Amino acid sequence: MSAPRIAIPIPTSNNDEYNARALPQYKQAIERAGGEPVEVPLTLSPQEVAQLVSSCQGVLLPGSPNDLNPHKYGEEPRSETTAADSKREDVDELLIQDAHNLHKPMLCICAGVQAVNVWRNGSLHQHVPAVSANVNHAPGRTITNAHTVELAPTSLLADIHAHTNAAAGNIAEVNSSHHQALHHVGDGLQVTARSAADGIIEAVESTNPDHFLLGVQWHPERLEDDFSRGIFSRFVQEAAAWKPRTIKESIG
Repeated sequence: MSAPRIAIPIPTSNNDEYNARALPQYKQAIERAGGEPVEVPLTLSPQEVAQLVSSCQGVLLPGSPNDLNPHKYGEEPRSETTAADSKREDVDELLIQDAHNLHKPMLCICAGVQAVNVWRNGSLHQHVPAVSANVNHAPGRTITNAHTVELAPTSLLADIHAHTNAAAGNIAEVNSSHHQALHHVGDGLQVTARSAADGIIEAVESTNPDHFLLGVQWHPERLEDDFSRGIFSRFVQEAAAWKPRTIKESIG
């Protein structure tokens, strides 16, 4: 059986140094889990993006140094909000639409989970320190254990965690590198992890049991622990098992 192809948009259109550092980590995590990463350039036309993603069985939305345009969820930008990357946002929306329509497995990380939440009519906290002073959510990529998250007991994340670190129960140590976070949760999403100390949303999953959609606010691609590897392994397994939805059309 061939490795499932996983579409990954280039993280940003305006920071080559970030791309050179970050993109290989996502690709390596997918390869290690048995998948084939497929880069989606941000310079492609919508038709080219659609053609490329049609050859893929899963979608991974990576992090980004850019913040999402707040106008998309009805707010004006705060002074702390960084400039949006319209090229990345446009490609993300095409990939999300494809995965939504065909129920392709999705793994959304940091800015990726924020993008899918807003696409589903949710909103963001534009600057986490303005709503929580209890936890440093942006200690940076060199800190591997930034804070703990509490996993919802019946969630997909809790199941992955139980298979990789059962002794820890529903508490997991995660890294953290973000100043924005989910506020109002989008349609068809449910919260499945929160920061244990301040309640900031750290993960969401689809409410549809037939669609694998997992979004995490931390960066498992940067970690080497069993839980992080388990997240990628489950995602790639779901992509390998994915079959196109049967679309039934009534004629009357």
